[in-house]
Amino acid sequence: MGYLYTSESVTEGHPDKMADQISDAILDDILRQDKYAKVACETMCTTGLVIVAGEITTTAYADIPEIVRDTVKEIGYNDSDMGFDWKTCGILTSIDKQSPDIAIGVNGKGLSPEQGAGDQGLMFGYACDETEDFMPMPIWYAHKLAKRLADVRKQDILDFLRPDGKTQVTIEYDDDLPKRIDAVVIAAQHRPEVKYDDLKEGIIEEVIKRVISPELLDGKTKYFVNTTGRFVVGGPLADCGMTGRKIIVDTYGGRGHHGGGAFSGKDPTKVDRGSSYLARYVAKNIVAAGLARKCEVHVAYTIGLAKPLSVRVYTYGTEVIPLGKLNRIVRENFDFRPGPIIEYLNMRRPIYKKTACYGHFGRMEPEFTWEKLDKVDFLKDIAGIEESKLLKRGMV
Repeated sequence: MGYLYTSESVTEGHPDKMADQISDAILDDILRQDKYAKVACETMCTTGLVIVAGEITTTAYADIPEIVRDTVKEIGYNDSDMGFDWKTCGILTSIDKQSPDIAIGVNGKGLSPEQGAGDQGLMFGYACDETEDFMPMPIWYAHKLAKRLADVRKQDILDFLRPDGKTQVTIEYDDDLPKRIDAVVIAAQHRPEVKYDDLKEGIIEEVIKRVISPELLDGKTKYFVNTTGRFVVGGPLADCGMTGRKIIVDTYGGRGHHGGGAFSGKDPTKVDRGSSYLARYVAKNIVAAGLARKCEVHVAYTIGLAKPLSVRVYTYGTEVIPLGKLNRIVRENFDFRPGPIIEYLNMRRPIYKKTACYGHFGRMEPEFTWEKLDKVDFLKDIAGIEESKLLKRGMV
């Protein structure tokens, strides 16, 4: 049976993504100096103003105004005509220490494997065989389009673009496999003087057709570019941005489930981040090993305890070994305690600003240790089934 599925992404100039990048830039600066710091950093961006608040316990000194200005400059808000200028924006901070009640559970056992979870909650990781990066195709292409929007702006290929933007991709599926792209939506902030026809043609030719595989586009594919006809006012001038308000963009575009916790601005002791990254790692290796076409890993914690309350693997009926056996393999061979996650994925590093835009998953960046495929052969061996019975890639 056929169906349509849509996911969206946003550019680095979107106000919510500005906030995420600032929060993670502050986290990185602190981790460079103090890898055991406890950081929960929230950012709000509005017209000409950035507010940074949160709970941080560290021996480091972070020059927050400088970090904010450097991040905004890199994004490209450099003119007050856009309603935001890195040189002149106001910056307010309100930083407290980590709650001592939380510290009891997280720090009470030192740096041992029994370090407790920093909060209760549930986390999910997901993978499927629709793309070479084991991501759902709608969000995978939406991210690539958003990144291309930023690239053509910064490289002056489309010099009329401004930093804010959103992308959206609708895939037509047949028998649960991606068949074609039904629609592409681009909202791109621009200078006031550009003609709409020039903008639309430029985006279709230099963004859409440079990113999406030609075999997925046909005469029925619909292109929607700035459908109001004008997108001059954008960024924090148009919308208030806040850390953690793009959690579906950050993960799988609506595929699978989401526990509700954001990633950006949180040090790796926060299970919202560390456990979600390991869950993605496990799910990705299971699919890459051919044990399932789709895989979701669900983990739950309570504050102060290291061992998760539950770990569950679900494969949507696509598994090639009994689901109970697959669950047992995961529980016996992957350690979801916060301490071992941090050590195994080498997470006490200043690597997080890069994650804050264009997705935390599905990117083969050297820092993204949770995207490694180093458990594929192990999972094949331990599953104990013939190579001929393993699933082959179903991606387009």
